[in-house]
Amino acid sequence: MIIEGLNDFTAEIIRVWNTQMLSLRTVEHLYMFFFALFFSILIGVVTGVLTYRNQKLAGPVLNGLNVVETVPDVALLVLLLPIFGIGAAPTIVASILYSILPIARNTYTGLSNVPREYIEIAEALGLTPREVLFKVRFPLSLPLVAGGVRIAVVFTMGVVTLGGLIAAGGLGAALQNGIQLYDMGTILVTGAWVGLLAVLLDGIAGIIEKILKARYGTWS
Repeated sequence: MIIEGLNDFTAEIIRVWNTQMLSLRTVEHLYMFFFALFFSILIGVVTGVLTYRNQKLAGPVLNGLNVVETVPDVALLVLLLPIFGIGAAPTIVASILYSILPIARNTYTGLSNVPREYIEIAEALGLTPREVLFKVRFPLSLPLVAGGVRIAVVFTMGVVTLGGLIAAGGLGAALQNGIQLYDMGTILVTGAWVGLLAVLLDGIAGIIEKILKARYGTWS
């Protein structure tokens, strides 16, 4: 009975994988994920550095990003449709908008809270304020930045999956097919695969965060 059950389970996975083209969907999904995450990190870190260097911008910018965060993800996708049309573009933009905040906030917080003794040592060595920022403050902030990126990984995975609602492709499209056809096998297999990918990617981000903490300390 157990062997028969395992055979049926395996056959169902193979059926869903083949009929829903999950290999192709996975490639589409990861492409959107990594594209969105790359620009989230780039924009988030630059925003964090700029708000640190101009403290007057910190409040308005971070509060504005907080407002974006309060908009439901489905609503944000719908709001972006008239601008970007259906498909991958609004999905990627929505993922970036959601993921900027934790990265920018953690970058700003990390830069602002480096212990004063490190700064005094750097200044005593003759480093300019710009050199102190990029050679002392920023490296010591990397564990916090990595923590923000880890949060962004979860946000990005969720929004990219929802992109299936607006014909973005990826694993969200397979989930949407399963829901429309009320195919529980497709829903369960695809949902489990999305969850496994999310856990793996979060685990990788967690390992990077631990490495940075071991190198630069956990003073923050």
